[in-house]
Amino acid sequence: MPSPSPSPFHPTPWVRRLVAVNAAVYVLAVTVFFGRWFEQAVAFTPAGAAAHPWTFITYMFVHGGLLHLAVTMLILLMFGPGVERRMGGAAFLRYYILCGLGGPVAALGMSLFAPDVVPFVGASAAVFGVALAFALYWPRACVFVFPLPWPVSVKVLVAVLAAMSLVPLVFGAQGGAAHLAHLGGFVLGYAYLKGSDLVERRTHVAVAPEREAPVLVAHQSGTASGDGPTETPRRSDSRDEVAREMDRVLDKISRQGLSSLTAAERRFLDEMSRQMRQE
Repeated sequence: MPSPSPSPFHPTPWVRRLVAVNAAVYVLAVTVFFGRWFEQAVAFTPAGAAAHPWTFITYMFVHGGLLHLAVTMLILLMFGPGVERRMGGAAFLRYYILCGLGGPVAALGMSLFAPDVVPFVGASAAVFGVALAFALYWPRACVFVFPLPWPVSVKVLVAVLAAMSLVPLVFGAQGGAAHLAHLGGFVLGYAYLKGSDLVERRTHVAVAPEREAPVLVAHQSGTASGDGPTETPRRSDSRDEVAREMDRVLDKISRQGLSSLTAAERRFLDEMSRQMRQE
């Protein structure tokens, strides 16, 4: 079975909710909660982290302008649906928040060497982590980026996004360190994905052999020669059983996401996919 389609602009449930929440907060910020007091209450800064711990979360739902909001939500709409389908809704939301926390964590680390890290807002760290996940899941995927007439590799695009966080720091722009903090989303996202992959591989190895081995039936010979038991594989020729198992696994993916599958279920899907390609 092939991986879920990574096609962009077909929003999945949590991508739609995140875009809606970010858009709603922006509208409220420019119509009801306008003023410096609101940004100071929700923006993250290392100096105020202890007194305002909620800013670890709130900062990622506030944006400094319409262009800032539009760019980050565009990235989320491009890469989020495929990643959510691959992970499952709950796992995708956890991953999004984790990558968002990468910004404050990186800023706290940098404040030890650059105490003038200014307050910052935006979902950049979170959506950068989502873009990284897309690039790792579909490393050969390409997307069209206006105004370029040719497709661009997702891996190249993600590398450009990372490099753009370095530009303000290199040129000494105000808030350069805050832009660099967005790379914390890349770092935490990469660590999470690689850690999950390592756990999955260890689980795959640790599966009990008797659960994965073919079913064998022993036939005791009744001859006087005392022949030992012979083992013959018992395989079902019923396509209905295979179809029912496929339906069960696909239903599980639909309800809980691909990450919920056991190692045996993943191997079953891989085998079905291989057979379909050979037919």
